[in-house]
Amino acid sequence: MEVIGRAAELCVPRRAHLWSSSIPCSSSSSSSSSSSSSSTTTTTTPQVSSSFFASSVCQSSIAGNGMSSAWSTLHQSYHKGHRGIVTMVIPFQRGDATQQPPPDLPSYLFKNRIVFLGMSLVPSVTELIMAELLYLQYEDPEKPIYMYINSTGTTKDGEKLGYETEAFAIYDTMRYVKPPIFTLCVGNAWGEAALLLAAGSKGNRATLPSATIMIKQPIAQFRGQATDLDIARKEVRNVKAELVGLYARHTGHSPEKIEEDIRRPKYFSPEEAVEYGIIDKVLYSDKGDERKGVVADLRKAQLI
Repeated sequence: MEVIGRAAELCVPRRAHLWSSSIPCSSSSSSSSSSSSSSTTTTTTPQVSSSFFASSVCQSSIAGNGMSSAWSTLHQSYHKGHRGIVTMVIPFQRGDATQQPPPDLPSYLFKNRIVFLGMSLVPSVTELIMAELLYLQYEDPEKPIYMYINSTGTTKDGEKLGYETEAFAIYDTMRYVKPPIFTLCVGNAWGEAALLLAAGSKGNRATLPSATIMIKQPIAQFRGQATDLDIARKEVRNVKAELVGLYARHTGHSPEKIEEDIRRPKYFSPEEAVEYGIIDKVLYSDKGDERKGVVADLRKAQLI
């Protein structure tokens, strides 16, 4: 048991940087069956018992190599003093740029409560965005969450990559969490991504001057028997009705107008998106407030 306890202590530094130093320390006691005396030893590990780490090491080793191999691994770790390499998650300042490790930029943004949607809506992206929103609510239910959007929704170049339910899952999570969510379009917000942009907190939905926004109706690709196609068509109509209702809720327009506007893809410049009610403001830099964006310039030149 002394070897197991020592190996467990060696495993702790690998994740120690993820725990707060304010967590109270745990104590482990050893007793002997031959005597009634007991001794208590205080360790510096966080409030997770050493036996937990030891059992995890043993279980993973037993599954692959058997009991003898597990004891051999623990014995070698005890005598050689091997310690795992600590992987830095959050960048830190130490010396000049040549002495600092390369930063983990997604984690750095996440630390500052920034959720970045920079891809089309596919299941893996949906899972990540939902997990980030739920964790940030757990971390602080009062501070706002900043969602940067640069996405073409569930399609790209006319190819359907995901289902509209991916957007509904993120939308429902945005409405479920307690912190206010400030949305910002930094490139484009097309299709279902425009819905997420409009679902931000009222008064804090914004875009940069050169961004483009587009709303459209769902796209479906059917294959199968006639009965299957009828079922699929009914589901697409339900999805469309849900999209129309959500757009109407966040833009203030009637469902009839929304349904008419999305018969074909409808593009908006930042100023037009403000007038339509998708966003509340356009963020201009101090370097040039007179700039109106690329889309406006193209429209002015009658190129689009």
